[in-house]
Amino acid sequence: MRHKEFAEKIIGCAYRVYNKMGYGFLESVYEKCLVLELRKAGLRAESQHPIRVSYDGEVVGDFVADIVVEDTVIVELQSVRRLVSAHEIPRETRGQLCRRYG
Repeated sequence: MRHKEFAEKIIGCAYRVYNKMGYGFLESVYEKCLVLELRKAGLRAESQHPIRVSYDGEVVGDFVADIVVEDTVIVELQSVRRLVSAHEIPRETRGQLCRRYG
């Protein structure tokens, strides 16, 4: 599956959850719903996936991704009515996580 098709499938699942559930629930509710939708779409999805973070070959911490899809894409959920810049993971961090999973 190409990257664009893969991303569109994940985004489509997220839209289905939002259209069925609306807003106002806790993030954990949306996470469980999205994992169900991803699996119904034939994708392998793992919730609360631990990722060990290393720096210069040394473990410096742990990160728990909300959802990891097909061991390739990290999905971080935000349960808010409106996104602001504080909700975004800095680009450098996303790049590091992508290289870790890429």
